[in-house]
Parts: sequence; structure tokens; C-alpha cells
Amino acid sequence: MSRNNDDKIRVAELFAGVGGFRIGLEGASDSFETIWNNQWEPSTTHQDASLVYRARFGSKGHCNQDINTIDTEMIPNHDLLVGGFPCQDYSVASTLSKSGGIEGKKGVLWWQIYRILEEKGENRPNYVFFENVDRLLGSPAKQRGRDFAIILASLADLGYTVEWRVINAAEYGMPQRRRRTYIVGYHEGSVVNTKIEKLEDWMLYDGVLAKAFPFEQKDKCVSSFDIEGSIKDVSDNFNKGVKESPFGDAGIMRNRHVFSVDATAVYEGTQLTLGGNIVDESLVPEEFFISKEDVARWEYEKGAKKIERTSKEGFKYVFSEGGMSFPDSLDKPSRTIITGEGGASASRFKHVVLTTSGRYRRLIPLELERLNMFPDNHTCHPDVSDGRRAFLMGNALVCGVVQQIGKSLYRFIYGKEPISTHPIDCKREAQPKLSLNLFDEMNGDLKCNPVKKTFKLELSKNVLVGFVKPDNSEYFLDGGQSKIYYTGKTKSFPSTIALNKLYYFMPYIKGKGIRDLYLIHIARIGNKAEIHPESMDKDPRLVFELEFLQSLPQYIPIRLNMFDTYADTILGRIMSNII
Repeated sequence: MSRNNDDKIRVAELFAGVGGFRIGLEGASDSFETIWNNQWEPSTTHQDASLVYRARFGSKGHCNQDINTIDTEMIPNHDLLVGGFPCQDYSVASTLSKSGGIEGKKGVLWWQIYRILEEKGENRPNYVFFENVDRLLGSPAKQRGRDFAIILASLADLGYTVEWRVINAAEYGMPQRRRRTYIVGYHEGSVVNTKIEKLEDWMLYDGVLAKAFPFEQKDKCVSSFDIEGSIKDVSDNFNKGVKESPFGDAGIMRNRHVFSVDATAVYEGTQLTLGGNIVDESLVPEEFFISKEDVARWEYEKGAKKIERTSKEGFKYVFSEGGMSFPDSLDKPSRTIITGEGGASASRFKHVVLTTSGRYRRLIPLELERLNMFPDNHTCHPDVSDGRRAFLMGNALVCGVVQQIGKSLYRFIYGKEPISTHPIDCKREAQPKLSLNLFDEMNGDLKCNPVKKTFKLELSKNVLVGFVKPDNSEYFLDGGQSKIYYTGKTKSFPSTIALNKLYYFMPYIKGKGIRDLYLIHIARIGNKAEIHPESMDKDPRLVFELEFLQSLPQYIPIRLNMFDTYADTILGRIMSNII
């Protein structure tokens, strides 16, 4: 992988959708630079995802063309290939030579990834990062695990060591119960691949995914085996006649040797919920409310039922399904968003919330974006309907998962902390490229209340109060959830401070005082040139990477004594307004 002096990681994004991978990776580090992306929705003339992608990121490097028709030479050389490739049948019953040009079908798209990697030859990327449904590890039903075995064998034959995890975003504090398989591969000779010594230890403790999303191994759930034979042999014979898939929730493969386990998430941080991501009732358009006459229909769709049906062959059987929560619980992460979330018709799978006024309503597109951790109004586009916006979110991934994996991958490549000036919640202005007046008739942005988190305040913990200079005040007042704070130069920082005791952070806004409370995620040494290279300021400073928790009802003026604010300020005293 060629490396520029600016440490850019060149990304090519396949099956880009509305840019979930891009948002997550750019939120992880400014080093990730998407130089080419492809989004094509078959069997439709209105390319909604492509319209949104170009509006948010521009047309440079964007390709709205069937991947089956794209020559590999059209794709610039890159360091990282990413993509949420669609669910499919991975069988090689239809060979690679026949796989191109199947119009309107998604059944061969893995082989397009394989084709690109194979044809890149010596220029194939050092890293790959893919997302798919959790059932990938056990499909198809008649040959459990065959599809995933084909993918692993294909990547092994191309020189990649591969690890994977099935991650439920909600188990790591994110606002949606969305289980997906994440696959990360390292080509032989890459920086990360050379760091892998013992496969088991890498997967369980030391690796990119284990560091991003820690877990505990379930007892007696270990699988170790080799994937043997040609790709066609794997397709025809892998795990034939066996009822269970040999692939666990977490695993690693090198040279076709597989080691995997089932995993239990380990997480003790803040939790985002459905209720914390909904907007105030007064801001919801009337068409999203459910009329009193239609409530009974929704209750029926959500309820348990047994229905006698007759098959095409005339055989009678009883169709049954269990009940679902109605309305959806506000104090938990949401259920998985599906592509059919939009539209006013009653549905078993759509989300319904009960408002403070006692009315039921569906979720608006902005709320669906939040549940996937996209910026507010990311899919807002004059040519994309609310129903299609919901469809796009049903197809999307949770950006926060990609962000955490991207951060971990960066640390392994460069051995230092990543820096990003584009946190995943930051607003991205519309940048229409096809028509300069495309957004002229839009009536401004929807004003909405901010995201809320569920957490327990540790009143005995120390709070660092940091003075914010006037030219940086707007940064701390823009409502963003992730912030970076640089202290003064280390020579002026109190040398007696125990950094491990600093738990919370509150910015002091000149003329106002303190109000907003943040959790300190990382304390490290850095410099301002990381984010502002034009400053040429490389003097060492303490850097705090922060996560917003809540705001106090009003600003509190406090005495800004340096030693006090770094060492003696306790959250309990601030919350009691006694300091």
C-alpha cells in the first residue's frame, strides 16, 4: 500500500447506499478519504440513494452504474475496499464467467467484489471491510455455513487473513437493535497482518474487532477447522448434511484455517434509546399520526394471531405469530429498521410511539436517521419522498459501528490515536452537483430537540473545567455529540494532576459559565496542528476526546482557579450548584 506523507487511507466504497461507511470512517479519522464510490439500485429508474449521496458528498468519484458493467481499470487503486454487499446466494452453480450482466438481480454481487480484488492483482487493497446480515454465517438452510465458507475461502485464496464479528449495535450503547456481520480482512504483507501472531489471541483479545467491541467467549462454543477443496468443492460439499453452522459469532481465518467462538458483548458505557432520539411532538407533521379509527388495525397487526390457511396444493395449515410491543418502548433501543418502515398503512414491523398528548404516531425520517446514527436530515432531498427515505434507512447500517472499527483499524496501522474533524453526528450541508437551484424551494432545516442518552451520573467523580476561548465557543455550542478539547501547552499544565482521576469535562464559556457535561473518553498528548495544520502549532498539549451527556438547566458561573478546575472540582458539588 503506497503511503502519502499525509497518511491518507484511500477508500473505495461499493454498494454505497447513502454513505454509511463513509460517514463512519470519516468520523473515525480524517485519514480515511473516499476516492471512488459506487451506488446502483437495480430494477428502478429513480436512483434515490445515489441522489442523496451526491447531494451530501458531491459527484467527484461517484459512479451510478451497475457494478457488473464496470471494468476494474475504472476503479482507482485504493488502500481499503468497503461495502455492505446485498444478501444473496453465493453458490458457484453460476460460474464467475457467467455472473456478469444478470439484470435486476442481486445474486452475484459477492463475485463482483471477488472479481475486483482478483483483477487488481498486485494493486489489490491491503484492507477490506464488509457488512452483511447476521444470518450470513448460517446460510443457506440446506447447507449451513456454505455461503460464508465460500467468502472466506475466496479471500484466503487472494492472500487475506479475515476476522469477523456479529455485532448487535444496541449491546454497545447504540440506539438500534440491529445485528449485522462485520468482516475485516488484512492482506499478507500489510502492517496489520504482520502484527497477528496467535490467531486465537488476536480474535479474543488483541485484534482490531476485539479492541473495538470487547466480548467474552461463551463456554464450550469453540470451532476450529480447515476449509478444504476448490471454491466449487466448497460450494457443493461444505458442511453438507449437518444441521448447525460451524461459524461462531466471532472468528478469524488465515490460510483457510478457521477458529471461531460464540460471543457475549462486554460494555458499560452510555446507552442511546428510541425515546432519546425522537423529536418533540409539535415538530411532527400530521400525516405521521395514527387516527383513532386506525388504532385498532395497528393493534391487530402487532398482536399475536393464529390464522388457518390453505396452500396451493390444497393442504390446510395454521399460520401463527407472536405479539409485538404496541407502542414501542421508549426506554430501550429501537427494533431493527426494515425497508418497509415508510407509509401510513398499518404494519406489524413499523415503529409506533405514544406521544405525551396520548396520540400514536409513526417515526419521521429524521428519527430513523438517528437510529442508524446518521446526521439529522441526511436523506432530506427534494426528489426523495419520505417513504423512500425510510426505505434507505432500512437498507443502511449503524454508522457508529463503522466508526469504532475504523478507529481501531487506524490505531493498528499507525500506532496512534485517530483524529477526526467530521464526527458522525456533524451536519453535512447539501452540495447539489446536477442542478444549482435544486434546493432553492426547501423551507429551511427542521428544528428539533437533541439526542438524549441513558446513563448514571457518578457524583463523586472529578470534573475538568476547561476554559474555551471566544473564537472556539461556537464549536462547543453547536449541539455536536463528540468534541475534542486541547489544553494550554503542557509546560503550563499543573504537574501534580492525576489524569486517571479526571472523569467528566465541562467547557467554561466566557461571559456565561459552565452548563454542558461531557464524559472524557481519552486523555492523550497531542498538538493543535492535528486539526489545524495551517497553525504549525506542534507544541505538546493534553488532548481530551469527549462525549456529550447532558446540559444543566442554566449556566453556572464558577471561580476559574486552574488547580481547582483540574483537580478539586467534584460533579456532586456542581449538580448541587455549590461551588
